[in-house]
Amino acid sequence: MQGRTMSVLGLSGAEEDVYRYFLRNPRTPAHDIHGMFPFGEGGATQAISRLRDLRLLHGDDESTWATEPGVAVPRLMEKQLASMYRTIRQLTNPWPILRSLQRDRQDPLPELSETADGAGVTFRRLEDPREVRAHIDELAFSAQEEVLAAEPYDTLPQENITHRRPVDVRCLRRGVRIRNLVRTTALEDPHTLSHLRKLHADGAQIRVANELSHQMLVYDSHTALLPIDVHDTARGALLIEESTLVGGVVSLFERLWAAATDFATLTAPGAGRITRLSETQQRVLTCMCTVSKDEVGAQRAGMSLRTYRRHIADLLCALDAGNRAQAALTARERGWV
Repeated sequence: MQGRTMSVLGLSGAEEDVYRYFLRNPRTPAHDIHGMFPFGEGGATQAISRLRDLRLLHGDDESTWATEPGVAVPRLMEKQLASMYRTIRQLTNPWPILRSLQRDRQDPLPELSETADGAGVTFRRLEDPREVRAHIDELAFSAQEEVLAAEPYDTLPQENITHRRPVDVRCLRRGVRIRNLVRTTALEDPHTLSHLRKLHADGAQIRVANELSHQMLVYDSHTALLPIDVHDTARGALLIEESTLVGGVVSLFERLWAAATDFATLTAPGAGRITRLSETQQRVLTCMCTVSKDEVGAQRAGMSLRTYRRHIADLLCALDAGNRAQAALTARERGWV
């Protein structure tokens, strides 16, 4: 049995053992593993069930195979990163828990403030959008080394572009490095794309992720701003200066950055128009990357073999790929699978 390495991705030891088994023995009956591992038949059945839920195992009880590692690992990473982000946001707002516990004390503590400065913990809720913008301007002005920005917008309002451009330019001229993560869909808006081109020309580093849901700003790895409500950024932001929490935000950004595609590569002449895959195209692309035979892929995608192959030809064109292996690699670099 190989050393277990997938616990950081959220798999138990039993689940990793079962996944590795079907990587080595594709298209074998699911019941073949019963009795092979110390966790017994019940443990094996439970592991198979969860791996199917995670879309890491495919097929049926008579023929089971594992998703390719190049697809499985990024999928698990995204799931873990999303969980980490939720945890960070919860840790920066412990007041509901503290107040609930305080009500249960016979001798209540003094009323707690929503700004904590003790034992190295510093964070604040900024609920007025004007206050958030003022802090962004102040932090950008005082930044000395690097600004990290992950912005999951589809379009950037002209008002925001007008306000941000001089702030970003001043940072870059002072030698402050800017790294900016944006969604693929942001490149489809002419005004937003023009802004990003100018920012890139000024010296900012920009990368593009097909799926980006985490909004964050980090200044000099010391101060972070996260939205109070990821679904409604108008509710304000959490300003964090506690080193462990800021470190967690930076770690999340670095993982997203490593998986994203360079802006210049996607927008270079001849790179083609950036598009969002349709549901059918996404299904065909996933099948292409996880099954070896077109007949099986067409069946799983729920279409005729001819239609399936036509969709694959369209995907090769969209990805500017000469073969399926190159298309799969490019799709993974863009975050499409």
